[in-house]
Amino acid sequence: MSTRSAADEEAASQEHKHLFFDDYSEGAHPDILDVLQETNLQQERGYGLDRLSARAVQLIHAALKDRSAAIHFVSGGTQANLVVLAALLKPYESVVAAGTAHIFVHEAGAIEATGHRVQTIHAPLGKLTVQSLKPVIEAHSDEHMVKPRAVFISQPTELGTIYTKSELRALYRFCRHHDLYLYIDGARLGSALAAKESKLTFADLPALCDVFYIGATKNGGLFGEAIVIVNERLKQDFRYHLKQRGALLAKGRAIAAQFIALFANGLYLKNAEHANEMASKLAAGIEACGYGFLTNCVTNQIFPVFPNRVVEALRKDYGFHSWLSVGQERTAVRLVTSWATEEAAVDDFLADLKACS
Repeated sequence: MSTRSAADEEAASQEHKHLFFDDYSEGAHPDILDVLQETNLQQERGYGLDRLSARAVQLIHAALKDRSAAIHFVSGGTQANLVVLAALLKPYESVVAAGTAHIFVHEAGAIEATGHRVQTIHAPLGKLTVQSLKPVIEAHSDEHMVKPRAVFISQPTELGTIYTKSELRALYRFCRHHDLYLYIDGARLGSALAAKESKLTFADLPALCDVFYIGATKNGGLFGEAIVIVNERLKQDFRYHLKQRGALLAKGRAIAAQFIALFANGLYLKNAEHANEMASKLAAGIEACGYGFLTNCVTNQIFPVFPNRVVEALRKDYGFHSWLSVGQERTAVRLVTSWATEEAAVDDFLADLKACS
């Protein structure tokens, strides 16, 4: 599990050759800036009732091949998770997630602050399974306990692993059988869809969950995510939830315009494909140097395991996070590539890794 060490904090404040901290260190893809500039003086209604939002919804519907999904634009992933889960759950209901889940580790108790418990399951690869869910659901059987109502997963997970279509289908079948909602955090959804191993498309998603969101912040956007509600029971009055949680933006057009750029000509997947390609090249070079990984590398997050002396040597010139201590002398670090990562940055890292190895 990632923890920010004193070394991480110091590294974040210094100059580096390149940053591999995350996939939102750059501003935005130029095509997005073009759309924002072109529509800047166009007068529109507020609070998502504008023509830009309507166009963005049309484009997402076309990608999903589902015109019935309700789509709402919000500023970020934590806000999406907070609004969706607060809307799904009654006061005595809980959400079940992996112990590495973003809502449990990296959102400052945002879900708990709404009065809902996050119940965690040990998931070494960051993935929930039907087998791991069963004991939790069966153990909470009466009114003396919280009642599990939602299952939260990330696609890809916090460890860069992905759910296959068959795994998602099995989870959703289990959830429906037990009257649970399945919610997919899609902060890096593009990276999962672009992974060669996934064989998953946008059009598959509406049949595999109740709610998910499409992340733009980590895939070329300035900011913004698109919440997609599939389950009919959850669509009514959702804008009230948005307003109450501060997520109904007067200038929601600024988020919608970005999704127009991302979905009009396939830019969303192109960005993710580039990020994945750079991560794949990085992983291949690291493996060639004789190092292993915490998990299988299939998306734009990779977790190589280095000797601590190598970590410290690399940290002088590169920004990245330590993730997990592996014994006393080795550390798994997280390296993240983005839509804007240049091949030269990968080459530089690999050359310096060879030198310090």
